[in-house]
Amino acid sequence: MSMSENSWKHEYITTNNIKLHYVTQGSGPLMLMLHGFPEYWYSWRHQIPEFARDYQVVAVDLRGYNDSDKPTKNSAYVMNEFIQDIKGVIQGLGYEKCVLVAHDWGGIIAWNFAYTYPEVLEKLIVLNIPHPAKFIEGLWTWKQLQKSWYVFFFQLPFFPEQYLRASNYQKIEEIFAGMAIDKTAFPPEVIEAYKQAAAKPGALTAMINYYRNGLDLKSRGRSWDILSVPTLMIWGEEDTALGKELTYGTEAYVRDFQIKYIPNCSHWVQQEQPILVNQYMREFLGV
Repeated sequence: MSMSENSWKHEYITTNNIKLHYVTQGSGPLMLMLHGFPEYWYSWRHQIPEFARDYQVVAVDLRGYNDSDKPTKNSAYVMNEFIQDIKGVIQGLGYEKCVLVAHDWGGIIAWNFAYTYPEVLEKLIVLNIPHPAKFIEGLWTWKQLQKSWYVFFFQLPFFPEQYLRASNYQKIEEIFAGMAIDKTAFPPEVIEAYKQAAAKPGALTAMINYYRNGLDLKSRGRSWDILSVPTLMIWGEEDTALGKELTYGTEAYVRDFQIKYIPNCSHWVQQEQPILVNQYMREFLGV
């Protein structure tokens, strides 16, 4: 059965006092997809039709992104708000549980959500984002500091927005095409879609506020319980933003953990190698 973009629906849901835009397709159990920076629901374009055969797939625009509300207060972009957004989406759609699929910043939220509401998750799938304990631990190594310079740059006021906006959002193009191993995964129309989303009023500041407020850079040494949610990690090995070594030892934090490495693939794993990603997801889910 083929699923086309024509059957994708654009909807809005109010959750946690904010209106979020999402794209949905299919019916059945809920599969909720959370994108990263500087993306939006569109980063899941290769997964939505694939999994709509077995699930109601819902790919949201996180708060501050694309067509979702963009609160202006910095305090709107903290982890507890992100977690409550997701809880409200699941409940508002009429579900008690879901499969949560997340990449990059969406993955940071997903890990924290899994620890806060493990009973809500059937399974967790994270792509190119380490467990929070491994991320914070690794962030302070010289090797990872060199990769994560932008995290600290984004703490500055004003300048990051100007940097990303310069020369018709040239840096947005470089973030995708510059990092990708297979450049054909990001043709001009895809780059343009990301530029247009970033150019929406208030979007750039909102996106950067995730780094300014949502990352707990001081949480070294926090104790993390063993997560009970069955978890699959998919990792593009040529990620220039996050080192592969951040994945090592994750099984110490997750009771039922699997990892699939994809060689010759960048941080943008589900867009660059969608066939393999979809295959690994299907095997893990048993569908």
